[in-house]
Amino acid sequence: MNATRIVFPLAILISSHALQAQTGVTIDRKTDFSIGETVTFRSATLQEDRTINVYLPNGYHSDSLKRYPVIYLLDGSADEDFIHIAGLVQFCSFSWINMIPESIVVGIANVDRKRDFTFPTRNTQDKSDFPTTGGSENFIRFLETELQPFIDQMYRTDSVRTIIGQSLGGLLATEILFRKPNMFDHYIIVSPSLWWDDESLLTRTPVPYTTPKSVYIGVGKEGAVMEGDAEALYKKLQQGASDQTRLFYKFLEQQNHGDALHLAVYDSFEKIFGEMKK
Repeated sequence: MNATRIVFPLAILISSHALQAQTGVTIDRKTDFSIGETVTFRSATLQEDRTINVYLPNGYHSDSLKRYPVIYLLDGSADEDFIHIAGLVQFCSFSWINMIPESIVVGIANVDRKRDFTFPTRNTQDKSDFPTTGGSENFIRFLETELQPFIDQMYRTDSVRTIIGQSLGGLLATEILFRKPNMFDHYIIVSPSLWWDDESLLTRTPVPYTTPKSVYIGVGKEGAVMEGDAEALYKKLQQGASDQTRLFYKFLEQQNHGDALHLAVYDSFEKIFGEMKK
């Protein structure tokens, strides 16, 4: 296992001498700015190296006893969604905002998201567009039997787990909710690609669960198929919902598939955790 710090150099492209000549300012010191850790380890399930990015709450290192809920973020590379979602988590957990509890964020970097986030399809166009498709069962096993135990061993976690998935990640999060719902307590599903395999996931009967669940579904103005499928998922879950389920749905009419995630996650935090405080 390899671990490094996630850093963003505060380097300036011009030299300090040039800067001093132009502004009269002398740089005393330049340091790296860290927001977390990057960990790479070998997955026995996937037979490949996998990388995660981990954001730790501000007081994590100074408080040796406190345990924290974990937010698992699909598409969690540094150049994908990790930085802005970790920023949201930090902001929403500030004491003067107090929207969500301080949380650990685990961003799962991709190797082949088209393989990992999709189940086998019978649709010939899907197979042509996604030649490596069909590995979601193996990836879910990796999440359940390797990654979650690893995170619980490495960090001071409590028992509360959230998953965030958008697009194909939303498809995977929905599949987990349907097949293995007790893997997570809160499901944040944004713009899910439920068109996959001719919308077959929407015809499945979800596995019942015995623990409380929060499910948030958000979608932007993304066309009839995406919007219709997201609403169909919400209605399907409504029909089978028990007293253990809290369901939320949001149509972000000013957003599209590319920019819905950030606002949807903020809205989901407000709804899920705000409702829990009442």
